[in-house]
Amino acid sequence: MKTMRTSEVQQWLVDNGITSVHVQATNLDGAFLGKTVSPDKFLGSLENGVAFADVVFGNDLGNFPVLGVAFPSWRGELEDIFLRPDLGTLCVWRPGVAAVIGDFWTKDGDPVGVCPRNQLRKIAARADELGYGIKAAVEIEATLFEESVQDARAKGYQGLTPLGGTAGSAYVLGKSADWWEYLEAVEQRLRSIGIEWEAWNDEAAAGQVEVNVAVGDVVDVADRWARTRQVMREVAYELGRTVTFMAKWSDQWGQASHINLSLTGGERNAFYSPDGCSEVMEHFLGGVMAAMAGTSSLALPFITSYRRLVQLEGPPTTITWGHHNKTTAVRAITGHPAYSRIEYRLPGSDANVYLVAAAVAGAGIHGVVNQTAPPDPFAGMAWGLPGGVENIPTTITQAAAALQADKVLSDVLGEEFVTYWLGTRRWEWLAFHTMGGGDPDVGLTGWEFARYFELV
Repeated sequence: MKTMRTSEVQQWLVDNGITSVHVQATNLDGAFLGKTVSPDKFLGSLENGVAFADVVFGNDLGNFPVLGVAFPSWRGELEDIFLRPDLGTLCVWRPGVAAVIGDFWTKDGDPVGVCPRNQLRKIAARADELGYGIKAAVEIEATLFEESVQDARAKGYQGLTPLGGTAGSAYVLGKSADWWEYLEAVEQRLRSIGIEWEAWNDEAAAGQVEVNVAVGDVVDVADRWARTRQVMREVAYELGRTVTFMAKWSDQWGQASHINLSLTGGERNAFYSPDGCSEVMEHFLGGVMAAMAGTSSLALPFITSYRRLVQLEGPPTTITWGHHNKTTAVRAITGHPAYSRIEYRLPGSDANVYLVAAAVAGAGIHGVVNQTAPPDPFAGMAWGLPGGVENIPTTITQAAAALQADKVLSDVLGEEFVTYWLGTRRWEWLAFHTMGGGDPDVGLTGWEFARYFELV
């Protein structure tokens, strides 16, 4: 659809009985946002985009303006920025309603540097210049509840009943009918809008599910990630249920968004070698590992994100990689011509996959270009180590400091993006300490539920 003329788009709208169009994007925090426009308005926006106030990237999840950081050129007195539709994402969202994902541009025709999709497209273009494609797949974890979202709000999102029963052991099939009703409805909706999925299953905690988005080009997969989460929300609300992607909504198991990445060269998986890691994979790992401390700020974006880093519960706690080792932060899957890849296990379910994929793939490509050697692979259990291995940052401010010190990510993502992102994370810390109780050791707070439960 990317080469469609305006007249062809107009005919597509007529042929599909479209009476409104959702233009979709994510903000820095990963919240799915957009506008609903008429078909005529949509057709008029194809070249220059739909106008949004710069608060898209200027307000936090509590709808407060983020202050204390220098305003980039695109941000000012509620300046307009413009969401340009990517017609390759145009689909029938539901009968009579179309949807399209876009990227943000300034009135002068420049890409907005903090737009998450622009960042990932930039990295994909850089890989293409070097003769590589970036393939990805995403594992989405979430928790489902019996209550409607209205009831959940009335309870302050606490004391909710996990959907499907209280069994907390992974891969259980003996679920109640309401569990199957919800997930089969999600499956049907994904098929209807053309999203490829590979699998879904019960996860570790009661009510927890994992949905696997199928492998594809990295930007397409990030688009599917954003839309799949929206579908999961919409289906929950339609059935009178609730879903959350908080990385840690209770003292039970946390939730992740594992990202699988590989490079292709032509039709060949550039990570494959019959003996293990190819040279390209080794250098990619070298770049990824060197930038991991800084990348943690993107992979663990919120106060609650760090509550997930509990020893022996599954999430990585050390800056390590290993062959087929799920206790390390990066698992290298090797020896298969098609499936050789890395699994980046650090991101919480609250992370913005566009940004994490951009940082990880960008750092990896930097490693390939500079032939960066990785540290030795870790053998054994990488949790609860007494010392000698660097730990993943454990607070939002530690991670911000690590990102500020990382020169590779500043080069890969751009100084403007990194500076602005750091300002938003420090603002998040300030908001928690001035409005949210300010003590991460006391357990989950009502402020965290109100801020994160529905929006991340």
